[in-house]
Amino acid sequence: MQDIVFGTGGWRAVREEFTEERVRRVGQGVATYIQDTASDPDRPVVVGYDAREGSEAAAEMLADVLAGNGFDVLVSDRDVPTPTVAYAITDRDLAGGVMVTASHNSPEYNGVKFVPEDTLSPLPSVTEAIEKRLAAPTTVPASERGTVERFDPVPAHAERARELTASYFNTDLSDLTIVYDAIHGSGRGVTDDLLEAAGATVVRRRCTRDPTFGGVAPEPGPETLAGLPDAVAEHDADLGIANDGDADRISICTPERGVVNGHLLFAGVFEALLTDGNANGAAIRTVSTTFLVDRIAEAHGVPVHEVPVGFKWIAQGMAMHDGLFGGEESGGYTVRDHIGEKDGVLLALLAAAATAVEQFDERLDGIFETHGDVYASKRSVDCPDELKGQVVEDLSSSIPDRVDGLEVTETVTLDGFKLLLSDGSWILVRPSGTEPKLRVYAESPEEERINRLLDAGADILEPLVARHRQA
Repeated sequence: MQDIVFGTGGWRAVREEFTEERVRRVGQGVATYIQDTASDPDRPVVVGYDAREGSEAAAEMLADVLAGNGFDVLVSDRDVPTPTVAYAITDRDLAGGVMVTASHNSPEYNGVKFVPEDTLSPLPSVTEAIEKRLAAPTTVPASERGTVERFDPVPAHAERARELTASYFNTDLSDLTIVYDAIHGSGRGVTDDLLEAAGATVVRRRCTRDPTFGGVAPEPGPETLAGLPDAVAEHDADLGIANDGDADRISICTPERGVVNGHLLFAGVFEALLTDGNANGAAIRTVSTTFLVDRIAEAHGVPVHEVPVGFKWIAQGMAMHDGLFGGEESGGYTVRDHIGEKDGVLLALLAAAATAVEQFDERLDGIFETHGDVYASKRSVDCPDELKGQVVEDLSSSIPDRVDGLEVTETVTLDGFKLLLSDGSWILVRPSGTEPKLRVYAESPEEERINRLLDAGADILEPLVARHRQA
């Protein structure tokens, strides 16, 4: 079906378009793809789902289609984080799986994400191959039909998170108080329990299931987490931690800085791994993520590999370069010897363990003192999906020679257009892979310059969008 398109995070659609027919066609596409490509397609597959309205029903539809194609199917026994489903593939040697989720999108969306047998977030070649196999479901004879069984993927993933974290840090968190905010999503009863089991005193916030996420998009940014800094202060906590709707992303909140952007979370955890964790290895970061990571890496004699936006590229970079730590400014990260999907549950434990060694604010103070200050932000410009390609095509002839009075010294076209400026600042303009928007990112050593850079990026994009809307 032409209206089913797999983007950065799989297929996503508003509820009215997320119909049983389309879900079942996606299930058949996945079933055929696994049969055609898996190293052993006779192995079981896994299906998980998030806390959204209709997610469990969609998971049951997918399980029915997969079983009808002869697969034995394991279905999560409740809504769970995406990384727990991905880890089940590794832990149980499965042929692949699907997750019903729209991740951080607003409540009216839902979606289906495919996770292959190697758990590497799938490249476009994989998702395009699934799209080509979309079809009405077929079914094998009743005697060959697979079984459908409920299971709990959380304990095995929790044990792996503890093992990985303990390989770098002491995971005794008994001196920490942490406020955990699930935004009513699937991290509740998972991330908070993991932190508590490690010894932390955990104050729970929005840890009940609400398919509407309290009426907000379950994206752990400053607006959605507006109450978290006050909760950290009220409980004299060492750290606030929040996950998005399916807990593959993470944000943290510190006593001094409030909600910390994803650039600084990347820098802080990476620096902790290299110093207190006695680890060594490359950083894999997206083109939208801070150069502060590069300065930390250079000081420790390790490389940085820049990749396009999208966790699939981070996963490939981690595999190709034996990366130590990989991630993106939007809050998705992973660490060496783990799944090729972002994992906000594991990162919660890693960030807490790093904080137990040194308070996160103090760690960031030390990083800035050594490597200089950086400020970063982003903005969105509305753009229908069907116009994105035309706008991006026009961008090449719309790049200015100067931005906010600074010379453009280089233009990087790895993903969109990244303009490097003469004082070390940069702006990036690119299409979103999950929403009908274009993104503008900016970084500068001067805080007062950030909004001007974002304005400049929006000023480049908005006339192009308007022109194509009128065409």
